[in-house]
Amino acid sequence: MLAIQIDRTGGPEVLTPRQVPTPEPGPGQIRIRHGAVGLNYVETYHRSGLYPLTLPKVLGQEAAGTVDAVGEDVTRFKVGDRAAYVAGSSGAYAEAAVIDEGRAVKLPDFVSDETAAAVMLKGLTVEMLVHRCYALKADQAALVHAAAGGVGGLLVQWAKAIGATVIGTAGSPAKADLARGHGADHVLDYGDAAWPDQVRALTGGGGVQVAYDGVGKTTVEGSMKSLAKRGWLVVYGGASGPAPAVDPLALMRGGSLVLTRPTLFDYIAETAELDAAAEALFAVLGSGAVKPLIGQRFALKDAAAAHRALEARQTVGSTLLIP
Repeated sequence: MLAIQIDRTGGPEVLTPRQVPTPEPGPGQIRIRHGAVGLNYVETYHRSGLYPLTLPKVLGQEAAGTVDAVGEDVTRFKVGDRAAYVAGSSGAYAEAAVIDEGRAVKLPDFVSDETAAAVMLKGLTVEMLVHRCYALKADQAALVHAAAGGVGGLLVQWAKAIGATVIGTAGSPAKADLARGHGADHVLDYGDAAWPDQVRALTGGGGVQVAYDGVGKTTVEGSMKSLAKRGWLVVYGGASGPAPAVDPLALMRGGSLVLTRPTLFDYIAETAELDAAAEALFAVLGSGAVKPLIGQRFALKDAAAAHRALEARQTVGSTLLIP
């Protein structure tokens, strides 16, 4: 089968299309023939070596398709079931992958392979952010960075479905329009150094109860300045680079602030947690409250081009690789 493998870390050029043996499922495992594969910014960290992996490695964390083989003792799936998964660095940049059955979920009929591949990691991350990491409430205000992006766009929609006031940030007028289309009440340019003051002004001086920051290096300081007393800074990514260290005394001076750096896989470590999170995700998709934007599709063999576009911030919404 075709897979995208790296033998060394580096730029997008290290992503190498290669024919590799099709894996066979062992006990408790299923093989999913992919209909669509999701592309995520964290995979650029895997490729570059920022998050080290054992090499050689087929990259990729999420995909959706049809179960075409099952191992012994599998009880959750049968051949022909539609399934999706998000599972660390699981080798999703390929035509098929073998996954432990407890790390996959069945897809309802109304969720296509492309939709599932676009939202498994991003959508489950948003579910974690708004429900289990910081439980956002209808009467609160939230700051959402990169509000036109794959996670940011879903986060804006879900926060609005909860009833919160959403202040988004974006890096260009076109992306600001996208953020407004997702439902953001206000959109600021995070290239403007005054944006934290603008957040304060929009909240009557009080600040937001939570700042969801997936940008990191260039925004964390401003996010802290935007928070209300006892506000939460949730740093879940670093699109501009790793977030700087934060002095605990700065949290005190900012108003007894709370800082957390969650990772999804700690919140779906158990199969029951994964199932519950996926059920919540599929429910908001089914209701129409959250509508994922698939901004671009690349052939699987063109994964390097997809990485270049992602790192150059030339993408909107979710990006898919199509086997």
